[in-house]
Amino acid sequence: MNHKIYLGAAYYPELWEESEIEKDIVRCKQTGVNCLRIGEFAWGKMEPKEGEYDFAWILRAVEKLYEKGIVTVMCTPTCTPPRWMLNKYPEMRRIMPDLIQSDVSSRCHICKSSPIAREKNKQIVTQMAKALSGVKGIIGWQIDNELFPYGEGCFCENCKKGFRSYLKEKFGTTEKLNKAWGMARWSLSYDTFEEVEPPYPAQWRHPSLRKAWHDYQCGLIKSFTDEQAEILHNYGCENVGTDMMAQDSLDYYAMNEKLDVVQYNHYDTAERIYTNAFAYDFLRCVKDKPYWVTETQVGWNGSEFAESGYRPEGACYANTWLPVAKGAEMNLYWLFRAHPNGHEIGHGALFSAAGRSYRVSEEVQRAGEEFKKCEDFLTQTKITSKIALHYSNTATNAFAAAPLLKNLDYRETIIQKYHAAFRHYNVDVIDTPHGLEHYEVIVSPFLACADENGFKERVTEWVKAGGTWIVGPMSDIMDGNVKKYTLAPYSFLEELAGVYTKYQKPVANEVFKAQWTNDGECGISTCYDAYECNEGTESLARYVAGEFAPLSVITERKVGKGKVILVGSVLTHGDILRIVNRAPIAEASQNVILTERTGKENGIICVEVENKNGYVMLDGEYTDLVTGKIHSGKTNVPPYGVRVFKRNKS
Repeated sequence: MNHKIYLGAAYYPELWEESEIEKDIVRCKQTGVNCLRIGEFAWGKMEPKEGEYDFAWILRAVEKLYEKGIVTVMCTPTCTPPRWMLNKYPEMRRIMPDLIQSDVSSRCHICKSSPIAREKNKQIVTQMAKALSGVKGIIGWQIDNELFPYGEGCFCENCKKGFRSYLKEKFGTTEKLNKAWGMARWSLSYDTFEEVEPPYPAQWRHPSLRKAWHDYQCGLIKSFTDEQAEILHNYGCENVGTDMMAQDSLDYYAMNEKLDVVQYNHYDTAERIYTNAFAYDFLRCVKDKPYWVTETQVGWNGSEFAESGYRPEGACYANTWLPVAKGAEMNLYWLFRAHPNGHEIGHGALFSAAGRSYRVSEEVQRAGEEFKKCEDFLTQTKITSKIALHYSNTATNAFAAAPLLKNLDYRETIIQKYHAAFRHYNVDVIDTPHGLEHYEVIVSPFLACADENGFKERVTEWVKAGGTWIVGPMSDIMDGNVKKYTLAPYSFLEELAGVYTKYQKPVANEVFKAQWTNDGECGISTCYDAYECNEGTESLARYVAGEFAPLSVITERKVGKGKVILVGSVLTHGDILRIVNRAPIAEASQNVILTERTGKENGIICVEVENKNGYVMLDGEYTDLVTGKIHSGKTNVPPYGVRVFKRNKS
């Protein structure tokens, strides 16, 4: 178990006179900041001339911070090679979709397939590792910054060549590619792999081509990251990760395979604090260990101007607590001190460019003080879940290429229509590579491709062993090439669930109504599958209005010791919980997120996320570790308030 919670921000000593570091250390101590993240954009100062390296300045900063009890997350600066390098080696620069080479204007200029870019990356990371590995005060490493196929990747000739090689290795022949992608339609069949061009945005782009290009670009990013991780590990650097963005378009499981700690950046507004509870339930599972929030919004976002709204009083406090409540050991803001000039001059920070604090700085300080009070409880307990919810990288990219439902936002659908039902439950959000053995119930809506990573076989055996699989709608409907199945609507679900799918309508229509077989209305929306039940399969809910009546919309079939519940529409939160059939952590108002902790001590953490009064019903006597007060029964949770309840031993 870990024994410390880290709170801090991104810091850029290369922008300031060294004398300012001493002043900023005082500000850190005043605010409770015990960790700073540095180095990510400083390649130009680390290598001012080719082959001439200077790490003395950053080493001095690390040592000064550590002397005052402030640790560092060190970052590799490969997101921003210096101007002299990009001018000398222009082939390092990304080619944009319009086939214009990116200029040297901000960041993320790099082609991930460029041999010279890769070589220069190896050189700077190797020199950093030699100079800084083992330095006291450096507790971890961040590779690059917010890696992602910006602008849908690089469209240079080298990337095109690599893409064609990737397709040749995957399919072997153009005949197999043409069949997998259905290229006979519109007479688009390829005769050679050399004919394949990337999906240029100006065209009507084939979904299979779009996804394949995205997968290829993501593969380049993974190898780009793994290359740096190997160097850092070879020099003994620990806690190596890369700060990933909110969407799962870049596969979290694949990207973190060879990394040590999952790192995450998000910039949701105060109105969307809740959505990060979903992200944290996902991050916690990727490596089954505490994760790091490496960037989040402290006051307002901004570029040349401020945007995304100022956080209401208390919102920053709740945003500081929520990741820690959900299993993080680090929460870092962007940024510590506002830039005095440049591209992000309008961005908020813990301190202004003049070094003056904001009201939100006080909220961060308050949370930090409370972390110290609760540190033993936070670091010596864990979050265990018997319920899992699927959130798939393959589905993310398949639905991006071919949504099937107009305006479908897969991530938002999973968050708002499904995860939001579990505000009062411990729930793990997992992808298909994740193990299943620890769960009693797994909910898999919009799991477009279920026949990957051995999941079909593993989930079948898990059900037979006693699990309850609640699956659908729009699950198991296409393969990894964004191709629908042709022998049945699903690859295996009809057989496993014991149904015949009579109709499918991927169009929202309020004509359709449903009723539970036993009693009451069953709320359905968004898309509609209608089933005929085979022998041994029970209808849990039927259509009672519209052309599908009286066919089933929810079915249940016992399989071994477990059961498969097939769902043909999007259900209300209450109806989802009805078929999940598990008790919540406690009764609470919907604006309060609950997390149960177990271990050396047991307890519940409550976080209010909608800026209004809420409550929780405690089933016994608990001590609030923040206030020291004892509570039982119905207990108030104030707007943006946090309660850390440790169960008292009877």
